[in-house]
Amino acid sequence: GLHTRIEGRVQHFVDGIHAGNIYVNRNQIGAVVGSQPFGGEGLSGTGPKAGGPHYLRRFRKGPEAGTEVGEGHKVTATELADNLPDPTLGGWS
Repeated sequence: GLHTRIEGRVQHFVDGIHAGNIYVNRNQIGAVVGSQPFGGEGLSGTGPKAGGPHYLRRFRKGPEAGTEVGEGHKVTATELADNLPDPTLGGWS
């Protein structure tokens, strides 16, 4: 981010940087730390964006609470995540 009152500096900064998000005169980025990426170009951020093909896999740690689906079978978050399409193979995206 950039903190300045000079419009020329803002424009110079914006024109010269290659980034996904640029924040001017903001103390916060608006992303949830460790859960949502802050944007950027390349490998910056914390991983998959909300709703992306890897998003559910990030939340599969913790107790295995299940949901009944027919005949008393419970499906856990881990089972759901493990059965999502592999995005590297073309999956949903």
